[in-house]
Amino acid sequence: MENVVIIGSGCAGWTAAIYTARANLNPLLITGQQPGGLLTTTSIVENFPGFRDGVEGTGLMTEMQEQATRFGTRVQYLSRVDSVDFSGSPLKLTVEGEVIETKSVIVAVGAGHKHLGAPGEHELENKGVTYCATCDGALPVFRNKPLVVIGGGDSACEEAMYLTRFASQVYLIHRRDSLRASRIMAERTLANEKITPVWNSVVEEVLDVSQDKVTGVRLKNTVTGETSTLDCAGVFVAIGHTPNTQIFQNQLTMTEAGYIVLGEGSRTNVQGVFAAGDCADSVYRQAITAAGMGCAAAIDAERYLAGL
Repeated sequence: MENVVIIGSGCAGWTAAIYTARANLNPLLITGQQPGGLLTTTSIVENFPGFRDGVEGTGLMTEMQEQATRFGTRVQYLSRVDSVDFSGSPLKLTVEGEVIETKSVIVAVGAGHKHLGAPGEHELENKGVTYCATCDGALPVFRNKPLVVIGGGDSACEEAMYLTRFASQVYLIHRRDSLRASRIMAERTLANEKITPVWNSVVEEVLDVSQDKVTGVRLKNTVTGETSTLDCAGVFVAIGHTPNTQIFQNQLTMTEAGYIVLGEGSRTNVQGVFAAGDCADSVYRQAITAAGMGCAAAIDAERYLAGL
């Protein structure tokens, strides 16, 4: 019987692990299929306190992981929770076919990339369509070629900025006439001579499935309704995220968008189950707020266990 099982290995998960381990709760952390979460797909994180020159996302996650394991966190790497049963006590998790019983659970599963849903996107995924510039931008197929980034937030701007290292030109396609990114990020992006904004436009189709590679996108102007074609060798989708909470359907109370609803502190509607990070935060979605929520969930879990 476990005291606490932490599901997820992003900022929230590792912070919860650090706190519960230091409280001698002997936590077990399930990393999921992407250890470190989405932060490992970013280049430089400039707004995490304590790193005046910024820190690589993967490096930050590695430091957190080593800190957590130093205090005794046990880790199941590359393991995935297939299902949960929160209907009674103990709480039950099925991980790679094995049932784990635990007194408490901290859900820190984060969020995944949103998809366009446009024709050609799925068929050309990993053939020119990608969701991570840091992961794929340096590939030979993209070097010195025109590339497209879709989105208008900080993530899209960061993707576009990163791709200027490799692309001949980066087209930033946004459905509105101004970026919704933070002011400093938007100014940097629009000041870069290799980035061309394409305003008031949406992607209607990714071309060309018949050639089994990306050759361009078909755009529709949201104001005039006119369509046009933009040649490119790659499409980088950065339009937001969806919480990775599907396995908690009918177990935890969630919003229509899939975010876990919290009561007091980090408590969910199920006794002994707590949530932290982007799976429960539709507003801030920052590394530092995820870490803070992970801390809160750990303290709430510790107090809950002490009261049993």
